[in-house]
Parts: sequence; C-alpha cells; structure tokens
Amino acid sequence: MLTNLLFVVFGYLAGSISTAILVCRALGLPDPRQEGSRNPGATNVLRFGGKKAAAVTLVGDFAKGLLPVLLARWVGVDETGLALTALAAFLGHLYPVFFGFEGGKGVATAFGAMLGLSYPLALAALATWLLMAFVVRISSLSALTAAVLAPLFAWGFGLPKVYLIVVLIMVVLLVWRHRSNIRQLLAGTEDKIGTDLP
Repeated sequence: MLTNLLFVVFGYLAGSISTAILVCRALGLPDPRQEGSRNPGATNVLRFGGKKAAAVTLVGDFAKGLLPVLLARWVGVDETGLALTALAAFLGHLYPVFFGFEGGKGVATAFGAMLGLSYPLALAALATWLLMAFVVRISSLSALTAAVLAPLFAWGFGLPKVYLIVVLIMVVLLVWRHRSNIRQLLAGTEDKIGTDLP
C-alpha cells in the first residue's frame, strides 16, 4: 500500500514537469501558455518553435507518462498501483503543481502511460492516430478518435478491470481538455497538420 502511494506521488510529480515550458525557456521561445493556442504541448510548440522544439517536447511528455509506470512495474507494484501511477502521471501533465496547475491536453503523456500498462493497447491507439492523421490531417481529431477507441481496445485485449477504469478516466479528461478543438472541428475551423509552421 505504501509503495503504491509513493509511486502515485512520484507519477504525479513526474507528470508535473512541463516539457513544453522548459524547452521553450531553454531555447528562448515564448511561454507556450501565452502563445498560439496557449496549450503547453508539442502541437502548440510546433506552431511557433519549429520541429526540433516540438520533437523534444513530444518525447519528454511521452517519457513522463511511460517511465513512472515502467519503474513501478520493475519494483513489483501490483496492477492497481500501476494503473494509479499511470493516471497520476497523466493528471500531473494536465494539472502540474510546478507550473500553477496550467498543463497541456495530455495526449502524449496518456500514450506513454498506456504503453507502460499495455503495449498492445498503446500500439492500437497509435495505429488509430496514424491512420486518422493520414486520412484527415487533423491532429486533434486523430487524438480524439484514438482516445475514444482506447477503452474498446483495452476491453478487447482483456486488460485488468482497473486498467480499463483508468483508461476511461483519461479518455473523459482528454475529451474535456479538447473541448475548444471540438468546437473548432464542428465549425470547420480546426487547423490541419503542417499549417502555421514557422
């Protein structure tokens, strides 16, 4: 029980490290919370910081979802502890204690957390994102589609019930955090991948 709690706290603190903000500071770029879509995530960093800055942000956001879960698995944390660690890392990204609880939308961190829980689940979600991105060329729609299907993948792969519950919670939060994108999608004004690059 104590080990689970320690890893939940560790996962949240790791998730609270805002890669986008740190990368932008290191490169002398504007604060991503004040530029573009004002979302501290890789897609927004891509808009004004370029591909390299966005790539580093993406890798960092992915890693902070994955690494706490892998470390917890390595020390023998049980399924409930793994699931809660994954959720905590995701929540840390959305509501980072180090940055005034102003976080990103959580796509890369959620993917990293899912990979830590189950690689078939993560690969299915990634394949969905890639297929949608190839067809519609809209990052947010691709992410939302992959997220909404993730619980079905988790159920189909027969993952533990606690994993399914955590995935469902992450999906609900992902959809909520993308509400402005959903409005733009409905209005037909959402940016396509590759537009507005520096």
